[in-house]
Amino acid sequence: MKKFLILVITIVAMISCSKDGSDNPSGLKIRLSNSSQYNFKDIVINTTTGDVNFGNLNSGQKTEYKEFNKAYRYAFVKLEIDGKTYTIQPIDYVGETTLKNGSYTYQIDVNNTQDQYTNLNLTLIEE
Repeated sequence: MKKFLILVITIVAMISCSKDGSDNPSGLKIRLSNSSQYNFKDIVINTTTGDVNFGNLNSGQKTEYKEFNKAYRYAFVKLEIDGKTYTIQPIDYVGETTLKNGSYTYQIDVNNTQDQYTNLNLTLIEE
C-alpha cells in the first residue's frame, strides 16, 4: 500500500510539473479599435514579425484578437480611407521593450491633417 501511494504521488507530481506551455495559454493577443469617424480598408499591421492583415474595420468597431510572437507599444500600420493610403512608419524600436503576454488593443484614430504619414494616431490599451 505504501509503494502504491508513493507511485500515485510521483505520477501526480510529474503531471503537474509538465512544461507544455499551459502556464500561460493566452499568449500575446492584439486587436484593433477604430476610434475615428472613418471606415478603414485593407489594414496591415507589422510588429517586426511580418505583415498581419486585419481586413476592413468600420468606425467605432473592434476586430477579433490575433496572436503575435512579439510586439511593442507601437507598430507599422497601413490602411486606406476613401481610397487614400495612410501609414504609421516606426523608425526603429531601440530602447523599447516587448509587450508581455496578454491581451492588448491598438486604438487607431485619425487627426485632421492630410499628410499620409502624420494623419494616424496609435494608442496601446492593455486589457
